[in-house]
Amino acid sequence: MVSIQSSILVLNALVFGSIFFVWVVRYQNIIEEFRLYKLPDWLRDLVGILKLSFALMLHSTNLHVNLVGSSGLVILMASALITHWRVSNPFKKMIPAICLLTISSFIFYYHFLKI
Repeated sequence: MVSIQSSILVLNALVFGSIFFVWVVRYQNIIEEFRLYKLPDWLRDLVGILKLSFALMLHSTNLHVNLVGSSGLVILMASALITHWRVSNPFKKMIPAICLLTISSFIFYYHFLKI
């Protein structure tokens, strides 16, 4: 039987891999999206640095670092959803943010219960 801790490790890797892929491998798409939404370059760069940093924090052995990483991702994913909603994106464009918000919330809750 798979333990919850093992599931959390898999979810951490999934979150980091997803964020790395979008913000590093497919960065050109991010540039185009932020321009389309008329958001400044500095905000795009800040969001990218924060997302990658928070995702990396999920792999720390320190509980408090895990909480900072997961809560930071929850805030950023909620902000992404609000942005998608404000620019009237179709629901299918919101699905990645919804998934990462859900997973990050679950990771946060798991670590919060350990305090």
